[in-house]
Amino acid sequence: MRRIKRGLTRRDFLRGTAGVTMGVMAGVPTVARGKTNAERRVRVVLVRDPNAMGQGDQPNGAVIQQMLDDGVRCLMKTADTHEAWGTLIRPDDVVGIKTNVWAYMPTPRTVEEAIRRRVVEAGVPEERIRMDDRGARKTLSDCTALINARPLRTHHWAGIGGCLKNYIMFVSMPFQYHGDACASLGKVWTKPIVKGKTRLNILVALRPLFHGRGAHHYNRAYTWDYGGIFLSTDPVAVDAMGVQLLAAKRKAHFGADTPFPKLTHHVTFADTRYHIGVSDPSRIDLVRVGWTEGILI
Repeated sequence: MRRIKRGLTRRDFLRGTAGVTMGVMAGVPTVARGKTNAERRVRVVLVRDPNAMGQGDQPNGAVIQQMLDDGVRCLMKTADTHEAWGTLIRPDDVVGIKTNVWAYMPTPRTVEEAIRRRVVEAGVPEERIRMDDRGARKTLSDCTALINARPLRTHHWAGIGGCLKNYIMFVSMPFQYHGDACASLGKVWTKPIVKGKTRLNILVALRPLFHGRGAHHYNRAYTWDYGGIFLSTDPVAVDAMGVQLLAAKRKAHFGADTPFPKLTHHVTFADTRYHIGVSDPSRIDLVRVGWTEGILI
């Protein structure tokens, strides 16, 4: 039986980021004044396994499938994998899997295959399943259901690259969303091409990148084998947890709260300006499944 731990309190969040002021300096989402996304609570599941990364740089396919299944069941609060996916996907859906092809840290093929396998088992024929990144605006435009999956990393323009940032390819001129540390990324999620279509967000934290400078910076020394995936129906909440994880790792590595390359305030604004989801940690129920050593959050 996998160990499940529940709960993420505001005290936990502030302790991890040394208070609201230090949290802002580090780029951690905090609650801005103004209208928020109601007062609802949301659920984020973090699944970890020490054997997630196999030989070399390739994740272990069987372990990844088990992690995904455990996470989806926990997220949907059911003991049956088929039932859990059936809650997310209908057999008559046209399903788009939005991945990420950044050369240094693409969405792992094992994650893509694990998702596709369960979508097929949910009754969706292969011909109605599409997968793309940079061509998503055309290839995934008529999908009725979207599954969003990408690796977690620091990002030159947005502070972090997460599930919110992954939808920038659904607009015709992505560069228009780079201003003010990509503060307006949440607006992409209000476009008809994606609005209301996303059934599941998977933030891949198998080997996250926690530091970098420059548009295409990648240094293996600033990654670590975390062996995790975050899952939620809420892209804001899952990214808020991703920011907290990277902030905690940066503090552990550098010995102090170290600002991100850019503020990660697009996560907060996706809540307070665009009402896409929940960024307030006090309203995010983080459920931890599996391996807890070095969990950081």
